Amino acid sequence: MAMTARLPMGIESFKEMRRQNFYYVDKTGLIKEFLENFGKVNLFTRPRRFGKTLNMSMLKYFFETGSDSTLFDGLEISKQQELCAEYMGKFPVISITLKGATGENFADAKGMLRNIIGNEAMRFQFLLQSSRLTEMERKRYEALINIEKRCKVVSE
Repeated sequence: MAMTARLPMGIESFKEMRRQNFYYVDKTGLIKEFLENFGKVNLFTRPRRFGKTLNMSMLKYFFETGSDSTLFDGLEISKQQELCAEYMGKFPVISITLKGATGENFADAKGMLRNIIGNEAMRFQFLLQSSRLTEMERKRYEALINIEKRCKVVSE
């Protein structure tokens, strides 16, 4: 008996959608549009619950160093072989959401936001060895990942 796809109620992770047999409307053509129509800033305007976070997750998994390229097998973007060879899995991607940056006051919320940013930046510690960073950039990156000196660390 074939397993039917499930409805993705509340699923915001592209990887989870693709790996756990949820229905997915292929929006990977958006990646090609972004690359062909470069914009310094891109704004996602959709009503609430219309897939903005899912689209951001899709972009993250496409561009991020070390991502699983098989997530895109059979999707529209996989037909763009040159584009995939040039861009897929080639960049460190910092992706944050402000959903968890809450607190009883401004200081608590600010500390939580620092924690979120610091934890995300820690995923790319290999950048400290990069010859492409200047000494100043290296110091700024070290300060970014040394969150425990600036605020209370909250583990996930």
